[in-house]
Amino acid sequence: MADKESTLPILKAAHQKPLVGLELPDDDDILEVEEMIYVQIRGDFREFLLTASDLIIGTLEPVTVNDSSSHTYLPDVASHAWENGLPRELLPVCQTADGYYCLDLEDQVIYWCDGVQQPGEWPSIWSWAESEWANS
Repeated sequence: MADKESTLPILKAAHQKPLVGLELPDDDDILEVEEMIYVQIRGDFREFLLTASDLIIGTLEPVTVNDSSSHTYLPDVASHAWENGLPRELLPVCQTADGYYCLDLEDQVIYWCDGVQQPGEWPSIWSWAESEWANS
């Protein structure tokens, strides 16, 4: 299974360096978002936000937690997703044109589209990042 140590170098190699880069969040940014969405961000997803959420790769744009004006700001993405039928026990990690990649209660990533879970799942955010985000 992919983990941070094996996946982060792949993501950094795929990073498209913009003129104005994104900044990584700190624990205070994550705490603020947790209080807004009433969800604890833990484990691999927390580490993903702290170490990889400043990367620009391909066409997928994972959620961010440190810029409330960004279209990828987790509280806004989650609010929109939940208002549009995404079950509250799923946490969106990336919005697409048709749906959302989400963390389930076991911290696996699933794809939710048209009101149902679609085939395919990834055992961790790092597995999803390596197979989907790095190749988008």
